[in-house]
Amino acid sequence: MKFDKILAAAAVAVAATSLPVGAKELKYASFTPPQHTVTAAVIDKMNDELSGATGGELTVRGYFGGELGAGPAEQYVRVLQGVADLSWGLPGYTSSQFPKTMIVEMPGAVPEGKTGYDLIWDNIDALKEEFPGTIPVALWTSEPNAFIMKDVAVHSPEDIAGLKIRVAGSTAAEVAAALGATPVQMPMTEVYNALQTGLIDGVISGVSTLSDFKLEEVATHITTGAPLGRLTFFTVLNQSTYDGLSDDEKAAMDAVIGRDLSKSAEDAWNATADEALSSAVDSGSVELIELSDDEAKAFADLVEPVSMSYAESIGGGDLLKSMMGE
Repeated sequence: MKFDKILAAAAVAVAATSLPVGAKELKYASFTPPQHTVTAAVIDKMNDELSGATGGELTVRGYFGGELGAGPAEQYVRVLQGVADLSWGLPGYTSSQFPKTMIVEMPGAVPEGKTGYDLIWDNIDALKEEFPGTIPVALWTSEPNAFIMKDVAVHSPEDIAGLKIRVAGSTAAEVAAALGATPVQMPMTEVYNALQTGLIDGVISGVSTLSDFKLEEVATHITTGAPLGRLTFFTVLNQSTYDGLSDDEKAAMDAVIGRDLSKSAEDAWNATADEALSSAVDSGSVELIELSDDEAKAFADLVEPVSMSYAESIGGGDLLKSMMGE
């Protein structure tokens, strides 16, 4: 079924399920287990705030581990189809749908000392067209990416030349290629086995994955300090679900949507990352390599031109400059 037909069918289906009078329970699809960072930071927070504002008339229930449909890359479509009212995912898994949003992932797009969610919401008018049929409820970034490797200590670009490096999306793939690696795109849910079996040599991702996806069990080396960008995430709400809410329920939802929920998610990601890295290092299961300024510059010289080249190729040069404060 074509995308426009899916969208039309979803609008009818969800509108129909949104009409009954009385309490409404919004279905939030998650491809990860309930202990993942997103549960407390986004799903539980939405439920608490919506339930509190509406006297329990509007709530959110999480469906975990792909219960409403497996496949991390398909979560946006789950919402369009009306299988779920809400879901979260990574734009990088379907990069072609989110070309401008992917700029946020590029090295240098989030300057030192800035928050990813603020930069995204400051530029939301340039990005929201990439979310058809839905309302972006929360948009945020991960902690800075690192090299998470098996049996390879990365100190310089030469150390990963020719290696198979997992990336989440097309922009990270360009970064890996600029460093001489072979990028391999796959969902994070497949990385544990791929790293364990040697299908890939390493991962470009945030260190929160050490605990969220148990990569501390299969990784041996982590290198931080290289300018590798970040990951971006979304939580989206089906437009027809929103349209079917009462005025009071819409007001409650409007109060939840935006920066505060995005901040909750990003803060939680960073906290999980700090704890996961400390735990992995303290356990002795991994060796932490923190690059010096000179070592980091060797990576920056190769990857920073990739950021502007990508942005300009999709007509987003001004957007990248805006994010970088230029």
